Amino acid sequence: MFSWLGTDDRRKKDPEVFQTVSEGLKKLYKTKLLPLEEHYKFHEFHSPALEDADFDNKPMILLVGQYSTGKTSFIRYLLEQDFPGMRIGPEPTTDSFIAVMHGTMEGLIPGNALVVDPKKPFRKLNAFGNLPNPVLESISVIDTPGILSGEKQRISRGYDFAAVLEWFAERVDRIILLFDAHKLDISDEFSEVIKALKNHEDKIRVVLNKADQIETQQLMRVYGALMWSLGKIVNTPEVIRVYIGSFWSHPLLIPDNRKLFEAEEQDLFKDIQSLPRNAALRKLNDLIKRARLAKVHAYIISSLKKDMPSVFGKENKKKELINSLGEIYSRIEKEHQISPGDFPNLKKMQEQLQAHDLNKFQPLKMKLLDAVDDMLAHDIAQLMVLVRQEETQRPNQVVKGGAFEGTMNGPFGHGYGEGAGEGIDEVEWVVARDKPMYDEIFYTLSPVNGKVTGANAKKEMVKSKLPNTVLGKIWKLADIDNDGMLDDEEFALANHLIKVKLEGHELPSELPAHLVPPSKRKVPE
Repeated sequence: MFSWLGTDDRRKKDPEVFQTVSEGLKKLYKTKLLPLEEHYKFHEFHSPALEDADFDNKPMILLVGQYSTGKTSFIRYLLEQDFPGMRIGPEPTTDSFIAVMHGTMEGLIPGNALVVDPKKPFRKLNAFGNLPNPVLESISVIDTPGILSGEKQRISRGYDFAAVLEWFAERVDRIILLFDAHKLDISDEFSEVIKALKNHEDKIRVVLNKADQIETQQLMRVYGALMWSLGKIVNTPEVIRVYIGSFWSHPLLIPDNRKLFEAEEQDLFKDIQSLPRNAALRKLNDLIKRARLAKVHAYIISSLKKDMPSVFGKENKKKELINSLGEIYSRIEKEHQISPGDFPNLKKMQEQLQAHDLNKFQPLKMKLLDAVDDMLAHDIAQLMVLVRQEETQRPNQVVKGGAFEGTMNGPFGHGYGEGAGEGIDEVEWVVARDKPMYDEIFYTLSPVNGKVTGANAKKEMVKSKLPNTVLGKIWKLADIDNDGMLDDEEFALANHLIKVKLEGHELPSELPAHLVPPSKRKVPE
């Protein structure tokens, strides 16, 4: 007669079954997390409820910086073309957010139309008040990944700028803070913005722009000053990746650091290229962070409700509880073993509580918390497996177009003609230049039938002092016929690859066609 107990217990333990990550995230949020948020007024304190568009939207980048740091120029550099509504100048030229998104044709969509479009992830911006006209002025639809650009205004904004940026930060895949190498001062508003983004440090990247106008020695000082300035605002600035360069289509004023800028640009492009591939994982991670915050919020709200009197002295008790909120945080942290980093900002929470009637808060409802715990313990694990499956099924999902095309192939690709790419355009085998020197060594290793054994070759190769793992890779690349021995051409190739590695270049995963010894090349039929 107690069979229903076993059935319910199995239902709790068995995770949901989903076909796609997006479908799973939507269902988990609506059925397990949203009820907890609504019950404890989460959306009035932290972030509006998520919609389907938040789970379906393509990867987005939030670009933030003070005026005249080159934000619009940066976007144009990526697109390699102008976009509707673009204006570049030394003065503040943008007093609104501009969303640049993919589309089949160019055009502008007014912000007040954009925020009511259920297919776009911007509808909840209405929660911040009269936002569409002064802030989200337009959306430029062109062939590019979504990029959001927000700028500092000289006049009062009329809305909580930091709160809006935090709302965006919860939904984007990458946050790029742009700094001018000539102006590293951080305004009070920009400082508040960075503090508002602290909960999303894993998404933050820093670009030190306009660096081509500075000599190498001075650039080192500028970099140090930037890290010192960030250290006063964020806890661990050393873990935030900083890219140095000049992201505009003009000749470099001081070209001494060209190679540095090229390498930095390629690293930044690779980071952006990875966003589509990691989008599902980012959304899953954001849902986990939101769930943890929602749980803590529920404990705080229910604790305040529990300590409020039912009849007399409500106002005095409310003031007392708000003033002692830090102690309530500590009690909840110890009682439920919660990390301090999961708690909302204390000062902001105290300010928000002033506008609420604490008696109308709800007591602790364990059924809602258990549903979220079950989601975190079981359903998320299943979605993680699904994320990996989708990544393997779509391994080549990358950003295309604009500047990403010009740096992928051809002589202007990063590292072209260097390292293992040296000699790629030459008729002669590049290894032949140093082959006489390698031949002298080869014939001291007692070759038999024109080949040296692996043991004898090893005695010479280890003199490079490279790790065995690296030498093993070099051997695999050089032993083209896989006979465990090296002839004179293969031995010369092995030494050439050792030289490439010692000069600081990476080894190729496969031997490039121009490095294959002439006698080993297949003759076209």
